[in-house]
Amino acid sequence: MVFSRRNFLFASALGGASALNSQALAASVSRLGAGLPTGAQPGKGKSMLILGGTRFLGPHLVNAALAAGWTVTLFNRGKSNPNMFPDLEKLKGDRSDDLSALEGRKWDAVIDTSGYIPRHVKMSAELLAENVGQYVFISTVSVYDDPGGMVLDEDSPVGVLEDPTMEKVTGESYGPLKALCEQAAEAAMPGRVTNIRPGLIVGPLDNSGRFTYWPWRIAKGGEVLAPGNPNAEIEYIDARDLADFTLHCIHEKVHGVFNANGPGPRVSMQELLHGCKMVLGSDASFTWIPDEKLEEYGVGAWIEMPLWIPAAYPHSNANSQKAVAAGLVYRPSGETIRDTFDWEDHPKALGGSLKAEKEAEVLDNWHNRER
Repeated sequence: MVFSRRNFLFASALGGASALNSQALAASVSRLGAGLPTGAQPGKGKSMLILGGTRFLGPHLVNAALAAGWTVTLFNRGKSNPNMFPDLEKLKGDRSDDLSALEGRKWDAVIDTSGYIPRHVKMSAELLAENVGQYVFISTVSVYDDPGGMVLDEDSPVGVLEDPTMEKVTGESYGPLKALCEQAAEAAMPGRVTNIRPGLIVGPLDNSGRFTYWPWRIAKGGEVLAPGNPNAEIEYIDARDLADFTLHCIHEKVHGVFNANGPGPRVSMQELLHGCKMVLGSDASFTWIPDEKLEEYGVGAWIEMPLWIPAAYPHSNANSQKAVAAGLVYRPSGETIRDTFDWEDHPKALGGSLKAEKEAEVLDNWHNRER
């Protein structure tokens, strides 16, 4: 199996979508928004529609928009964290068959965080085309037809489905469906669409464990199982940096397609782990175990062992220089580490990541059987 970006980011996307307890998450969002900057408000007097808005990236977008002075309306099914943002206007509907709440309404901009099926994006974009100025679609770097080992830019080929009408989201169809979503939005609103392609999104409110595991585990201290090649480059973007760039594209009327991966400059696995140790004041020590041994011991890549992709499975890097030139700014990795650790207060935040018992078993195998 090719351990492709399409497969592992599909799993990550589903992991980040699961909802925490509504009341607890609302409290977390409130704390995150307490220190929002004040000053210039380019959105003052303007209105924004967010399709979704109550899971992971969504609350960060809402906070960034409110800080910039926007009047925000949310449209969703009202099932995920319905008590979040009690002071905002909330329109209830279903993207698959009921957009009636959006009819006859006007907004200056719309951010689509919940589009996975091209037909759904086509419906929303066509309905809103005459009533919004800009449509921002949150896509994914999984759109690329990625054979592995390449540097991908916005002009790299995207994946294609044998049957473009299929609507089942799987590890193989996830990226090509997102590419078709981008095309549907652009067809409905030519020249007024911004397609943003993030990679792994991390930070506060991420309960998938795909990054959260590392600050949590290293803060506990002791011997830590460290995966594979210490110098392997890793890629992720803080959800708040992605939200800020999204708002920047709207404020500056930036259109087109942008990879939004990171961090910049590149960070290795070793740098991340030692960064967690330094930022959190931990006494952790790291035992690096080679890829082939981790696989032999039955350790799962990426989901169980966060951020680890064995070297035998080539994966590509998405070049984000176009987005950086357009205004994408990265916060220090230490800030992401600290804020993620300070937020994490719920068992679900570790997702399917490595359990303490299995880590101890693998370390025991490595020390006693291999050496």
